[in-house]
Amino acid sequence: MINTLALNLIASVMKWDNEVATREYAWLQLMSSMKYDGYSDFRAGVRFLESLVSWLRHFDEADRPAAYEFVKTRLVYISSLEMQRIIETFVPETVIPYLRRSVAAQFNIKPYEVWRTPEASKAFATRLRRCLFVGLSDGSRIDVLRRANAGRLSQEQVAPMMNIDDDKWKSLAEDLRKELGPNAVFDDVYLIDDFTASGTTFIRFPEGKPKGKLAKFESIVQDAKGRLGKCFPLAKGYALHIHHYVSTAQARDALLGRVREADDKLKERSYGKALITEGMLLPPDIKLGTIDDQTKQMTPTRPSDEAIVNLATRYYDHDLFMRLEKHCKEAGQMDMRYGYANCALPLVLEHNTPNNSVPLLWAETDGKLGVKMHSLFLRRDRHG
Repeated sequence: MINTLALNLIASVMKWDNEVATREYAWLQLMSSMKYDGYSDFRAGVRFLESLVSWLRHFDEADRPAAYEFVKTRLVYISSLEMQRIIETFVPETVIPYLRRSVAAQFNIKPYEVWRTPEASKAFATRLRRCLFVGLSDGSRIDVLRRANAGRLSQEQVAPMMNIDDDKWKSLAEDLRKELGPNAVFDDVYLIDDFTASGTTFIRFPEGKPKGKLAKFESIVQDAKGRLGKCFPLAKGYALHIHHYVSTAQARDALLGRVREADDKLKERSYGKALITEGMLLPPDIKLGTIDDQTKQMTPTRPSDEAIVNLATRYYDHDLFMRLEKHCKEAGQMDMRYGYANCALPLVLEHNTPNNSVPLLWAETDGKLGVKMHSLFLRRDRHG
């Protein structure tokens, strides 16, 4: 009954005749039940269809077809089940191939020959046990990672958050050395997070000082190493793996450059080489457009994106920027029309909407410095 009412309201808002309404109803019911109703911020009675009605109403009547077409043809929604599959493939498709190549190089054999001899098989098992997996946020879904790798990974080689205290470092060391000997250490550390769009916040050097998650983890490691001495379980010059379950091509390119910068500026860093991996790499053309650094004009990625870029430009409240001013200026932007770092993404994750997505999707404002904004997928913002 509620869905029927919502569908009728959408038809009324969009001015659809019966033929168009019947066709669109089928698509809306399918997508809402299969994907969009699973968004974590929706509540019973106010899920996707009801939210879509309110969202469409906040546009002028002439702009509603472009807004609806954007949702139907350009929105990328990663559901809980899809994210779970990405997490489940992390170890078998990212970690194991890397370790297999490393062990193969050690024994001067082909990677597919690693399990052919007892010596190489044992070396592989040892290398896997000497990997430490560290979650960087709630989005790292360490609980899912553990369940997916029960019997493959030890509970004592996984840290849910990077704020590891001395007792946890000691526990990690004791369990590792109980299994592999008194001098065993972790050779590889995986820093895991759910999503990166710009790659600018992971490590940066405003005013010459390191900031971001990598800088924070490096500080934690250096402090713990100084306090614990020989009890500290990370190898000198360990390999650091920066893994995101989902990443844009823009973020990957930025991370490569930022890590090279960190190699130069973090002179006494604890890690050796740093490698960047992802479970799903989103293509460059997922962006709605690219902004010119000089003119600040957005060029649509596709001709069909021009309409939504136009809406993002006009339906904007600058109060959104004022709430996030400090973070926006660090990214070199003067407004938030196209999301953080001007990423202009049409992306929604089931547990939250990234602030790199166009604010048309997620912003909720009172219109103090522009147009009142209404969200389709409300974002829970940590910054403002």
